[in-house]
Amino acid sequence: MQSGPIYIALGANLPLGLCSPRETLARARRALDDAGLALVATSSDWHSPAWPDPSDPPYVNAVVEVASGQSARAILDRLHVIETEFGRERSVRNAPRPLDLDLIDCRGEQIEGEGGLVLPHPRAIGRAFVLLPLAEIAPDWRDPLSGRGIADLIKALPEADCSATYALQEGGKLSPDSLAFAGRGD
Repeated sequence: MQSGPIYIALGANLPLGLCSPRETLARARRALDDAGLALVATSSDWHSPAWPDPSDPPYVNAVVEVASGQSARAILDRLHVIETEFGRERSVRNAPRPLDLDLIDCRGEQIEGEGGLVLPHPRAIGRAFVLLPLAEIAPDWRDPLSGRGIADLIKALPEADCSATYALQEGGKLSPDSLAFAGRGD
């Protein structure tokens, strides 16, 4: 098994009981750690609009780096178990959800379709809500398939996606009046 960093993207746009999406992400980080995916680094929480239906509640996103001796398959299976424990139902693709966990990169491995496992994550390089938080904790990350650096990948994103995705202030709640980017003066 290769050695190297493992990156997981977290997202939530529905409350989980009394927990806000931000609180859910905090709980999910603890669940990852409890599952043997030791947290090495964690990005800030980021706001992004819902996709494909922007009228759905906005997302809170983050990326974490974890360390584990588990295989990519075992990690993905564990992520699915955690999502289910947090109320995720896989009914409609891209539907709002209390928790979404995506294995973005597992030690630079390239896997295609092994029981639904594709690495690196096939859509991560086109998503501001993945790349911006990832750049925060892994500024030297390179896409294992293309070899392109994260700064180059971010420059290739649509400007509208980048401007709609921003870091949330520490300790704020996700609500229309508190979706504030540090430095925007909100």
